[in-house]
Amino acid sequence: MFRICMLFLLISSVSFPAYPHTQTKDKILVIKSERVLLLLKNNKIAKEYKIALGKNPVGDKVKQGDNKTPEGKYQIVSKNSQSKFYLNLAINYPSKLDIKEAKRLGVNPGGNIVIHGLPNKAPSFIHDELMSEDWTNGCIALHNSDIKDLFDSVPIGTSIDILP
Repeated sequence: MFRICMLFLLISSVSFPAYPHTQTKDKILVIKSERVLLLLKNNKIAKEYKIALGKNPVGDKVKQGDNKTPEGKYQIVSKNSQSKFYLNLAINYPSKLDIKEAKRLGVNPGGNIVIHGLPNKAPSFIHDELMSEDWTNGCIALHNSDIKDLFDSVPIGTSIDILP
């Protein structure tokens, strides 16, 4: 079933590009329910990474402190090699749509959502344990070797679709 869904998504993205003005052929697809991040190159799966999400993973992020990972269409807006986590790729959350929804609800949408590695101060013997559960405040976490690979592979401006 997962492969059928992926095929549908890939065909749809070719037929109806989400960011027609974007020149990059790279795209990141996060499927929260599968705990997977896919790196697509020219609409083909190039890499697949296991991920951890926010501590409250089901549903879309609505407000600051809800520990949810947002869902929707975003872009990589910056790369940071000097964060408290091993590397990070910042996404443009909250989007205009996220801000509008938060305003409607009378809440602060939060921010600073990134794709990152493990905490720099975490001893290596607990890395696998950290990645066996959802532990972030809403970010998307990868093993350090995986975030290094992704960080080196995608340019700023890469689109990212985060699905439930």
